[in-house]
Amino acid sequence: MIKLSERDQKVLEAVITDYIQSGDPVGSRTISKRFGLKVSSATIRNVMADLEELGLLYQPHTSAGRFPTKEGLRLYLDSIMQIKELAQEERALISKAYEHTVGDLSVMMRHACRILSHVCNQVGVVLWPRLASTRLKHIELIRLRPGQILSILIFKSGLVQHNLVAWEGEITQEELDKYARYLNDLLHDLPIAEVRRRILEEMEDEKALFDELFTRALQISKQAFQPDPMESDVFIEGQINLLNSPEFADVERMRHVLAAFEDKSRIVRLLDMTLDASGSFQIILGPESELADLADISLIAAPYRRSDTSLGVLGVIGPLRMDYSRIIPVVEFTARLLSQQLESTD
Repeated sequence: MIKLSERDQKVLEAVITDYIQSGDPVGSRTISKRFGLKVSSATIRNVMADLEELGLLYQPHTSAGRFPTKEGLRLYLDSIMQIKELAQEERALISKAYEHTVGDLSVMMRHACRILSHVCNQVGVVLWPRLASTRLKHIELIRLRPGQILSILIFKSGLVQHNLVAWEGEITQEELDKYARYLNDLLHDLPIAEVRRRILEEMEDEKALFDELFTRALQISKQAFQPDPMESDVFIEGQINLLNSPEFADVERMRHVLAAFEDKSRIVRLLDMTLDASGSFQIILGPESELADLADISLIAAPYRRSDTSLGVLGVIGPLRMDYSRIIPVVEFTARLLSQQLESTD
């Protein structure tokens, strides 16, 4: 990693701070006037030239000021940036939005997404919980009509999943209640990844082959625990906020970015990169994502949890020159609130 002197760090910080505010190339005179560095403009110019040689700044042409490069921005984020404290008004606004959401996970996800977009004036994103990381609390089986069963899976994370199971032949509610009791004894408190393996093991066991109760219950459960399409879903709010960024005034650049939001799988892949990250937040700069259509944006993401289990991530997507020091505490606080809501869900 590049090591900078204290003066070099201050100049790099000043360039990035001014660039985030204005979006324009930053010159030595601007830094000298606005940031109170006790050195001459000539000295600042020399430092900026050194930073350019290190690949941390670049100059579009000789008479212009300088922009930070991706490497310069990354160094600033990792070792120089001072994160601001979240304003009390913003804490109150975010907390109030969560007052009536307990018990409905989908509502919680949408509220979190909307809050992030509104408070940060960027795009809010929330990744639906990954079922593989949570444990089964209870299963219910309900006969809807001939040939169709509703399975209700209740997880310890507070998530409730409904699946329709196709079933040939007649079956009574009394039989389904019996199957559910057997499955609850067999599968209670198992992680979902383990549930699917356990079902297959039981189906191969001799007792299942010779006992109709086991056989039918396991056949139903195999369908009930098929991977849920919601596992790859993502809530997105506020794409229109990107139009406020001069970076996206170019119609072609904007078209590529909006196309990425239309194809949610790309946003899911971006968020997936942060699922196993350590720490309370992570930043992915667009060029680091290796997703071509997202090269002009950045993601600030934080995990939400129940107990010690990380269920998913939420965050903010915006231009590379987002106000990271202000947005990071918003993302962290929103993730903590969502985690608290999940903890209070029975």
